[in-house]
Amino acid sequence: MTPFVKNLVATLLAALCFSAQAQMPQPPEVAAKAYLLIDVTANQVLAAKDLDMAVEPASLTKLMTAYLVFDALKSRKIDLKQTLPVSERAWKMPGSRMFIDPKMRVPVEDLIKGMIVQSGNDATVALAEGVGGSVERFVQLMNDQAKVLGMKNSSYRNPEGLTEAGHITTARDLGILATRLMRDFPDYVPYYAIKKYRYEGTPAANDSNRNLLLFRDPSVDGLKTGHTNAAGYCLVATAKREFANIGSRRLLTVVLGADSENARANEGQKLLNWGYTAFDAVKLFEAGQPVVSPALWKGKTPVLKLGSFQPLIVSVPAGTAAQIKTRVARPDPLVAPFSKGQAVGTLQVMRGDQPLFDVPLVVLESVEQAGVMGRAWDALRLWIK
Repeated sequence: MTPFVKNLVATLLAALCFSAQAQMPQPPEVAAKAYLLIDVTANQVLAAKDLDMAVEPASLTKLMTAYLVFDALKSRKIDLKQTLPVSERAWKMPGSRMFIDPKMRVPVEDLIKGMIVQSGNDATVALAEGVGGSVERFVQLMNDQAKVLGMKNSSYRNPEGLTEAGHITTARDLGILATRLMRDFPDYVPYYAIKKYRYEGTPAANDSNRNLLLFRDPSVDGLKTGHTNAAGYCLVATAKREFANIGSRRLLTVVLGADSENARANEGQKLLNWGYTAFDAVKLFEAGQPVVSPALWKGKTPVLKLGSFQPLIVSVPAGTAAQIKTRVARPDPLVAPFSKGQAVGTLQVMRGDQPLFDVPLVVLESVEQAGVMGRAWDALRLWIK
């Protein structure tokens, strides 16, 4: 499990524990089987219900399919302008479609748009075959990637999300997947903000993105909807709004099992608006700014700079920023060598004397061991200490 996922899970559990206390904002009533609200900028969970309840992902499955397609683009295994054939299997896919057929060879970029905007099962299968060689091989890649991302309760049986025994996920896992998708492939996230698209020669009526929030809220720029009879109406939505003190602040919500297309949009909007108003974002340290520079032993420099390569931003209940305190927990003594990016200790964030959560601190600059004499001298000093 990556350090990012470990931190997301840890802060998620801490936020859930702390939200039970009266002084934390209470989330609104949400008409859904399960939900999750994450402050992506602060890497914090703001609200959640039934995080680990097994659910059918429906077309939210396509987030994992997109993750693998984007990874193939990033590694240059495929190209946006490259055309892929449309197999009989892709052509005959039931449910939402892009309306492509075996007489066509379709550019990868159009297939991506067809999968994301139109939720086309035919486009999804064509991409899966193009990247994985076969649907079956691609599904194995999906399950392998889920393990790498730390999605412990997800199991994929197909790339498009049609109901199939054992094809399950959870709100927690969808939060991990959606957050990593945006963080790992920022160049491709804009596809999720496209409101209308259709491939030339396909039905004009099949051109609208099913994410109603794209048409209602200008700050919403993704991500995906899903629906089957078993799953109900599902939505993973994300918004980015600007704030004077921190710049862009991104929230992400997962709504599972709503009663209608309109209901999932309403509940998603409710959670996003509540997150932006019930919590304030506070920037504690700039990216690359040392949070602490403790003494270092047996190194070529006398101190070790600890901080974060991203701005250290936290979400706190609205109006409580002045109450926020921090303290550093770290090993002692610190003995070289240390590598850039190595995790060393945590920044403990508190409101007054009440612990809120921990933020990992990493080494900002590598430090090699000192020479023989320097190490010997520090060994003596440590012994005396």
